[in-house]
Amino acid sequence: MTEKESFLEYLQFEKHYSQNTVYSYRNDLEQYLLFLEAHTGSQQFTGADASNIRAWVVSMLDSGLSVSSVHRKVSAVRSFYRYLRREGLVSGDPLGKVLLPRKRKRLPVFVEENSIALLLDSYDFGNDFSGVRDRTIIEMLYLTGMRRAELIGLRDKDVDRQAKTIRVTGKRNKQRIIPILDSFADSLQLYLDLRNDMLFDNPGSWFFVSDRGNKLYEKLVYNVVNRYLEMVTTIEKKSPHILRHSFATHMLNHGADLNSIKEILGHASLAATQVYTHTTFEKLKSVYNDAHPRANK
Repeated sequence: MTEKESFLEYLQFEKHYSQNTVYSYRNDLEQYLLFLEAHTGSQQFTGADASNIRAWVVSMLDSGLSVSSVHRKVSAVRSFYRYLRREGLVSGDPLGKVLLPRKRKRLPVFVEENSIALLLDSYDFGNDFSGVRDRTIIEMLYLTGMRRAELIGLRDKDVDRQAKTIRVTGKRNKQRIIPILDSFADSLQLYLDLRNDMLFDNPGSWFFVSDRGNKLYEKLVYNVVNRYLEMVTTIEKKSPHILRHSFATHMLNHGADLNSIKEILGHASLAATQVYTHTTFEKLKSVYNDAHPRANK
């Protein structure tokens, strides 16, 4: 087994990374290998030095790759060399003296509260299975802040309507409990009744299913969210993750504690959650400039 394959197995079975993450690492390492072969004549990781890494970074930027993508790919290679050092296969760190271009900090994009309210309070999703399911998907994402993959992975046993909680399995198989509103817990019954009629009350099934009763897939969830957000907002990106951003931003705007939001979102560190404070501060500045009597002097 090659060092690369050994590393990928380590990520999958010891670090419990998702299949998508392992696939991304594989692609990044293979691209790095091809670059080494083209510029050094060898695909040997152990023979690379800082100058090779710098040349790789420059080539990626010259090809039009974004700074964020470059950082991600270099991070994958950095993790690989860390693994090689731990296994005693290399002694040095070719990335130790490599400086990367600064990433421009992006503020999370979110949907305004009145737009979400318009969609959930005024739009008729229909009373058939697809309509009720689509509304429930949007509500679940917005009311809990969970990720798309977490929603797809929900099973019946994860949703406790009596306790009004949902058990979510997040990144690296870490589980967390998210509370839900009383009204949402009650409304879930309508969805479950329609789903169970279609599935003949199949116990232990996936909580959300397609029109054919199969487990949801990523594109279906994206299309549902994109189609309905298109009706109420003009923001460019209308993905399920936007509802996660909207949840966190709206909670902060209404005085929620940052640590509590961190726990609900399943962030590993508070730093990941703090990005939302920039968005809410921008709103605060706007309110201040509009409301202060000296603002227009």
